[in-house]
Amino acid sequence: MVTVGLFIRVEAKPDKVEEVEERFKSVVEIVRKEGKAVVWFALRLGPTTFAIYDAFANDADRQAHLDANLPALQAAGVGLFTEPPTVEHIDVVASLVPGE
Repeated sequence: MVTVGLFIRVEAKPDKVEEVEERFKSVVEIVRKEGKAVVWFALRLGPTTFAIYDAFANDADRQAHLDANLPALQAAGVGLFTEPPTVEHIDVVASLVPGE
């Protein structure tokens, strides 16, 4: 059951949009192997605005995922983003997830 999530918003530098998109695509396997996220999405919200939404069964999994991955996102962001990522911890009120 999904109970908590993360919503991470980033603003790509205009000349780095394609690189941000490719980087997010390459992260899917890392997240899958980690096994903490129940669902994980990389989203494009606008021409240069992206977000990651992922959800977890519990806060411990969310924190472990964040601890393992946020430093790499922040480091990559120095060259790719106009500002540091914004990270929101969210509570999931209801969900429809395959297999639940």
